[in-house]
Amino acid sequence: MRESKAAPAGKATLTYQGKTHELPALSGSEGPNVIDVRKLYADADLFTYDPGFTSTASCESDITFIDGDKGILLYRGYPIEQLAEHSSFLEVCYLLLYGELPEKKQLKEFDYTITHHTMVHEQLAAFFRGFRRDAHPMAVMCGVVGALSAFYHDSTDINDPLQRQIASHRLVAKIPTIAAMAFKYHIGHPFAYPLNSLGYTENFLRMCFSVPAEEYKVNPVLAKALDTIFILHADHEQNASTSTVRLAGSSGANPFACIAAGIACLWGPAHGGANEAALRMLQEIGTVDRIPEYVRRAKDKNDPFRLMGFGHRVYKNYDPRAKVMQKQCHAVLDELGLHETPLLKVAMELERIALQDEYFVEKKLYPNIDFYSGITLSALGFPVSMFTALFALARTVGWIAQWKEMLEDPHQKIGRPRQIYTGAKQRDYVPVDKR
Repeated sequence: MRESKAAPAGKATLTYQGKTHELPALSGSEGPNVIDVRKLYADADLFTYDPGFTSTASCESDITFIDGDKGILLYRGYPIEQLAEHSSFLEVCYLLLYGELPEKKQLKEFDYTITHHTMVHEQLAAFFRGFRRDAHPMAVMCGVVGALSAFYHDSTDINDPLQRQIASHRLVAKIPTIAAMAFKYHIGHPFAYPLNSLGYTENFLRMCFSVPAEEYKVNPVLAKALDTIFILHADHEQNASTSTVRLAGSSGANPFACIAAGIACLWGPAHGGANEAALRMLQEIGTVDRIPEYVRRAKDKNDPFRLMGFGHRVYKNYDPRAKVMQKQCHAVLDELGLHETPLLKVAMELERIALQDEYFVEKKLYPNIDFYSGITLSALGFPVSMFTALFALARTVGWIAQWKEMLEDPHQKIGRPRQIYTGAKQRDYVPVDKR
């Protein structure tokens, strides 16, 4: 069990109906102090009201920290820019799961464990074929990941640390295979088995784009870009899908069911579908000469049109992930010679305007990670329908780390938000013939 690391930070006083209540304040290692309201209901017969829980800390965590005003994202204290530049996705997976960067021997062993668990049960192939051919890859992934507990029931006991670790490794290892199978099924290609001789991201690219008729060679520039996308999406504090995983896990649900719940939440267009929306917007604009019209509409408060892929709910400054992704995006476009395609001409001109136009700069509507990742994934050859599935692949390790942390938290309870009830007061039932 992990011990609480939050430190006392004084007290806050609440006065209500002539009575004064003292509430302890706590401080973490970064970020604002918080008021502990756990005893407020018992002491004052009051709840707090916070739709979306945007001002409420639901847990104590030492995995990820975000400062949206300063544009900071840290994994276990390490800036995302440094990890994206110098690390690999598997090394970041180890960091998120175990709290520290691995030593050389530890990374080698972890790499071996993950690589040698990438294959899935052969009967899963038959499970895939139960879906319609035109099923969305996220619908397929929800079903398949949720079904893993039926195939790997020897690692569903959440009270056994060894089974938790086995399940964690299995999920990190098998999620790219499942995502690649969903892609292949979606486009009508035969499944490609993983190769132990390839790295994590290289293996995934091969499973997605190889065909039996010819040998597939991994392009290192493309592999680096996709690996960076995975790193940048690996965790993002207590967002909607992570909170969903924790909420499902708080009931004692098995890890496969919890990750399936996270995938289902991520599928929502307001969450994981943002890069899809950004690319669809570029397709709607179509040509560079139409950009002024859409920019004008974006500035019009009375027009419902919004530029997708610009600004961020959390980052009030520049999204630190976008800076990293911009570099990889242009590297991929250079490698593939795609700067001159109509879609990418629109994207690059929109980027130029957003970085220079007074309106966008003043409102801090900078291009965010969804803008650049959508362009990059499209250039890599993925259809828009796969974008959120790739997001789920990357985020799985973050969900697992958060799930493990929750189970080891001595203060964790089953999630049970309260409400303000505004319905009818108590009343008596009236028989149907007297109504």
